[in-house]
Amino acid sequence: MTHRSNAFAATLAVAVLCVFAPVAAQAGTSGSIALTSDYLFRGISQNNQEPALQAGLEYAADNAASTGNFYAGAWGSNVSWLSDLTAFGVPVSNSLELDVYGGYRGKLGDKVSYDVGALYYWYPGDYPSGFNSPDTGEIYAGITVAPFAGTTFGAKYSYAVTDLFGYADSDGSGYLDLNANWEFAPGWTLNAHGGKQWVENNAIAEYADWRLGVTKAFANGFSASLAYADTDADAPFYTNAYDNFLGEDTVVLTVTKAF
Repeated sequence: MTHRSNAFAATLAVAVLCVFAPVAAQAGTSGSIALTSDYLFRGISQNNQEPALQAGLEYAADNAASTGNFYAGAWGSNVSWLSDLTAFGVPVSNSLELDVYGGYRGKLGDKVSYDVGALYYWYPGDYPSGFNSPDTGEIYAGITVAPFAGTTFGAKYSYAVTDLFGYADSDGSGYLDLNANWEFAPGWTLNAHGGKQWVENNAIAEYADWRLGVTKAFANGFSASLAYADTDADAPFYTNAYDNFLGEDTVVLTVTKAF
């Protein structure tokens, strides 16, 4: 990490420990802290293939009927993909991604659930005049089927209602996420994912990504996951100023504490 990223990580950790933990004790509130060897978003490294510290907090309204509930939350991570543009001569000062979201989760019988909502990606910082804002708003809808105990299959589509992460005239872009999870032994889950990113008016930015991994659940809300991920993203387009192809195949280790 850069010095700035380390400073952010320390600040985020203190904020989580001092603020998130007491709030998480309230009914309907949950959270998590994670350390990952690389923050991949839709298969693309957001932190120049370096570690990231992440934390999130969510509140879900109580529903006595258990048929569904409204929820809202926030999630943050250190990132470098914007500040890395400085090496290209674009003076950008940003080291944080903060996401805020809300929606409704419901059930259709015992084996099917759905999720609809909206999410806003915010990248606070200083940007040069004329720089297209990376801040992005999306709406999404997803469905999950659990045909057997310990097994789920899901599909989710996200639709950009603003320009997508700074691409000009890219509102209307979409991302399809397909996933499957299988608990093959107590506490052990196999995870599979395939996705496709479409970018309006910027075909070279479009790509598919996939991931296969395993997650081990431990006591007291701890878990660890190891995954192999890859994309078919255009290498020259997704290579940064440090000559790192951000969509190359990689193995990612993540340790998470949920509360």
